[in-house]
Amino acid sequence: MASIGLSAYGMNPTELVELAVCADDLGFDALWLGEHVLHPVAYSSSHPSTGTAQHHTGPIVDVSTELTDPWAVHAAVAATTNRIKLGTAVYVTALRHPLHTARTTITVQELSGGRLLFGVGAGWLEEEFAALDVPFRKRFSRTDECVTILRKAWSGRPFSHEGEHYRFDEVQLHPRPVHVPVIHGGNGPKALARAARLGDGWFSSGTPSFGQAVEMVNEIRRLRREFGRIGEFPCYVRVDAATSADLRRYRDHGIEDLVVWADSVWKGDSAEERRAFLTAAADRLGVGPSRV
Repeated sequence: MASIGLSAYGMNPTELVELAVCADDLGFDALWLGEHVLHPVAYSSSHPSTGTAQHHTGPIVDVSTELTDPWAVHAAVAATTNRIKLGTAVYVTALRHPLHTARTTITVQELSGGRLLFGVGAGWLEEEFAALDVPFRKRFSRTDECVTILRKAWSGRPFSHEGEHYRFDEVQLHPRPVHVPVIHGGNGPKALARAARLGDGWFSSGTPSFGQAVEMVNEIRRLRREFGRIGEFPCYVRVDAATSADLRRYRDHGIEDLVVWADSVWKGDSAEERRAFLTAAADRLGVGPSRV
């Protein structure tokens, strides 16, 4: 079934919760939160979504960027909404120990009644890794190993681990299994292959054009057939769209899970103005509790 979600970044936590409550009432599918832990005051790293349109102008992280903890925000969203899914787009998994991430994801998934969509990425901001004393050049293998450990932790069974980056004796995180879908992000060939081989879904980086989106989704589908992967596999694609007609051509190509930038549909100086703007956008986009 078709869905339209919202992607939010650079907004303060109070406004994010306000947005989530309104989006939940209107029938938006999910609220996806971007994240960084910190802003390196001087950095030269480039975002890897080169070649796709950039929604935000200027540096992706600077001194004026509002950074939030997605788990704290999503815990508040879970407590104040009923149906909207809680997405991370994307969480830089390699920056934290996976057992700590497992503890948090289990809590948020149970608190929300199973609404968490765990979007993961390897990260791109080398100076952020340096500040947190995490080796940047090992981020891809570290991310894969984190996801392996997380899946064991979510099983509800005791487990131990002996890997390249993490080693620990037998532990148990939870007395019962918790299902957490892992949505891999990234647009490059290796990222698409990783999503197709290991993920439960894929999330686009940046805002790809319609042609780029169709090409990447078709490639993921081809790779999944090659890897022998079957079953449901949502591809969440960020779009710059103004009306339901703009979205229809994506759906005509089998791309059903679309995501619009929150700050393009959530505008105004007051809460009432922002809610009215989002309500009008929902109507334009064909969003509604009975239509999603």
